[in-house]
Amino acid sequence: MSSRARRILVPLLLAGSVARMAFGQVPSGKDPVGAARELYASARYDEALAVLNDLKPTDTTPITDRRSIEQYRSLCLLALGREAEAEGAIGAVVTADPSYQPSETEASPRVRSAFSEVRRRLLPEIATIRYTQAKVAYDRKDYGGAVKQFRRVLSLLDDPDMGGRLGDLRMLSSGFLDLSVAAAVPPSEPKKEPVAAAPPQLDSQPATTRIYTSDDRNVTPPVAVRQELPRVPPGIARQARERGILELVIDEMGRVISMAIRQSVHPMYDALLLTAAKDWRYQPATLQGKPVRFRKMIQVNVRAS
Repeated sequence: MSSRARRILVPLLLAGSVARMAFGQVPSGKDPVGAARELYASARYDEALAVLNDLKPTDTTPITDRRSIEQYRSLCLLALGREAEAEGAIGAVVTADPSYQPSETEASPRVRSAFSEVRRRLLPEIATIRYTQAKVAYDRKDYGGAVKQFRRVLSLLDDPDMGGRLGDLRMLSSGFLDLSVAAAVPPSEPKKEPVAAAPPQLDSQPATTRIYTSDDRNVTPPVAVRQELPRVPPGIARQARERGILELVIDEMGRVISMAIRQSVHPMYDALLLTAAKDWRYQPATLQGKPVRFRKMIQVNVRAS
């Protein structure tokens, strides 16, 4: 037996009291693994494993039940010296619920260490698969679902067992999350005033709510005070277009209150651009010397960093 196997197996065989405490929390017969717990606590590992193998969890089995079955399967396999199979069982737990780690009351430090080792190996693959699923939701315009899935991907990427790996995937996920959040929020409709109650004006909307554009010749457009474009990350330089179009709505204080991509450069860069635009400032547009809201179209010319 390898030294690594002994480091995992020996402490497990000495951890009967910990196992009994965890098993005693659920009375026998009250859940699918009750009998297996009792058999394991009695050191009847083969019999416990046979019971667990007969349970045959499926994709419709609740995650908590699948996790419990595979957790105790891994304990039995480790106790029987079948380390490779035990790692497979731990892998099934991690795949079903990547955020799960056994607590101090559920397993010995050595078992928790074994879980961490398997998690460190599997998390990058799981995160990549979940990113692909989130991107599919984004591409089919299920923006609400994409927001939830990209957040789960980012949570996995921030897990300590990831060790800072997949930095590029984190940047992509963060960018698509921002795009999904922006796309999931429906555009607000301008406030409508009763026609009879509105005072006579040259425009159909009150001046305080109307958004002017470059078509309004009597309006002085806003002037940029701070408008710094982010650079294109080197990793996407070859896929990015050289030009894009960004639409902004600038309020009477010169703040950007709304933004939208009208011509994409690259999804990741689009997200960086939307984030940067939140902090841009302008001298507001004016009509007869009074600040007004203005819809501004900006042609974005980019370069790689």
